[in-house]
Amino acid sequence: MIDQLLKTPLTELVGIRHPVVQTGMGWVAGPRLVSGTANAGGLGILASATMTIEELEKAIVEVKGRTDNPFGVNLRADAGDAPDRCQLLIDHGVKVASFALAPKPELIAKLKEHDIVVIPSIGAAKHAKKVASWGADAVMIQGGEGGGHTGNVPTTLLLPTVLDAVEIPVIAAGGFFDGRGLAAALSYGAAGVGMGTRFLLTQESRVPDAVKQRYLEADLNGTVVTAKVDGMPHRMLRTPLVTSVEESSALKRLGPTARRTLGFKRMSGMSWRQLVQDGQAMKHGQDRTWAQMILAANTPMMLRAGLVEGDPTAGVLASGQVVGVIDDLPTCEELIDRVVTQAATSLRRTATYLL
Repeated sequence: MIDQLLKTPLTELVGIRHPVVQTGMGWVAGPRLVSGTANAGGLGILASATMTIEELEKAIVEVKGRTDNPFGVNLRADAGDAPDRCQLLIDHGVKVASFALAPKPELIAKLKEHDIVVIPSIGAAKHAKKVASWGADAVMIQGGEGGGHTGNVPTTLLLPTVLDAVEIPVIAAGGFFDGRGLAAALSYGAAGVGMGTRFLLTQESRVPDAVKQRYLEADLNGTVVTAKVDGMPHRMLRTPLVTSVEESSALKRLGPTARRTLGFKRMSGMSWRQLVQDGQAMKHGQDRTWAQMILAANTPMMLRAGLVEGDPTAGVLASGQVVGVIDDLPTCEELIDRVVTQAATSLRRTATYLL
């Protein structure tokens, strides 16, 4: 385990050794991966969207039992029980609350009252300005190269526009996998990088080995962005299932969609009323149609089938484009040590260009 080589606004804000964030990937970012990242000096983010509130508390307790270092929890700001989940973070002294969407100002204020660092994920400079004005401590941006729900603006264009818009630390995600990327992000002015697919492909990741091998076999053309899975652009591995979904009609997708929606309801323990209320909140917050809302209930179940049950014939495998340049399964410590060491070397080398 290496000593601290890079000091940035992110390392200072959160109290971590290295400016590397393991993003909160649903079904992937569990206690073992989060604690592995934290113990290696990075910021591990626990994914809570696929957990009940009881499961989330159990996971937080498990992470705390595995590490004394700071870690975070990723939350859905539009979830009906978001305030209750935030209270869990307060009760257990979690250091960071990250959000997939912008949390309400009063929720940010409540978390900050208890010294919890608030880091929303945003997709445009205007959104960064909004959450910064509400009191967010930092933001994470993800360029179009990233996996899961993504936009069409590449990181190299999204990052500088956000950096120009706000004074708070900016974490860059989408397309990062090694120290050269970290050095480049820091040179832009970012405070660190977030990596999802790269951490998915580590020893501590809970994804089945056979599925990891499928990721390792993908090339740079091995992902596809489609809106037919859940109504929003979603980058995932190109598999026979994804191809069939893309080619099928809305009518043919209706039956499987209904079955997966019912499965998600049972898994989450939500009532139909809660499911509809969450759908209304998501529809308002993301400007989705009701057809997209119905499709959105597919996502947890299809990701679970692929990433947990290891059945890509029944599920999808979210992935960033970087999957095409990853060829190993290091431990979190090996990965972070390698990334930070290479970044420091790259920055020292480029400094020699100065006159």
